[in-house]
Formats: sequence, structure tokens, C-alpha cells
Amino acid sequence: MPYPYLHFQGHCADAMTFYADVFGGELTIMKWSDAPADTPQNIDSDRVMHSQLAFPDGSRLMAGDFPPGMEGDPQKAVSVTHVVSDPEEGRTLYDRLAEGGDVIDAYSAKFFSSGFGMVRDRYGTHWIIMTEA
Repeated sequence: MPYPYLHFQGHCADAMTFYADVFGGELTIMKWSDAPADTPQNIDSDRVMHSQLAFPDGSRLMAGDFPPGMEGDPQKAVSVTHVVSDPEEGRTLYDRLAEGGDVIDAYSAKFFSSGFGMVRDRYGTHWIIMTEA
């Protein structure tokens, strides 16, 4: 099963903690400085090497920060879709993700969904929140 892997420039821990608050699930975070001292991955940095938000249904949202000094454009061409059964639950999730972010497509009923919206959150992640058809 494929899982999305998000990349950040130093905001991974904040973003994943926020997502855990919004969606629930069990969050684990490993920083670059947590790697064994005798490995090349041990970098004196509070940036996140790997994090995972695990959900009871077995799905996962994974993420990490680019290593210090590495260039990269976080989440420029990908959206994470979250499907719910209740339009009001979708509205609540959409509104939380939109706080401090940018509305791309306002949450509303569409011909294909009783609730659909697109937003870029304050961490730069693009989200599609929708109810099942």
C-alpha cells in the first residue's frame, strides 16, 4: 500500500504534531540527532529524519525534514486526500487545515461529493478533503 511522504524545511515536527491533533492517530518522531553516533546519519540537528502518523485502519502519513543544508521544495506538486463519510466532519477538518493557510477551493457540495475542498495549510502541504460519493 503506498503512503504519502511529506518533506519539510525544518517544520516537520510542528506540522506532524498539528496533523496528529487534527486527525488523531499515533505519532512517532526520530530526529537526525537520534541516529547512532557512529553512523553518517547522526547529524547534530533537531530536524526530523523520519516521522510517522499511524491510524487504526493501518494507513500512515510519513514525513521528514530535508537534512540541514539540503535544498528542496516541500509539497509543491502533490496533495494529500482525506475522505470522510460525513460532510460536517469534512468541514471541520477543512477549517482546521485552512487556519493560517490558503484556500484553493472552498469547502462546499459539488456534483461529485456532498463536501469537497482544497487547501494549502500553513506548512505548505496541499490537502483535498472530501466526502465519499
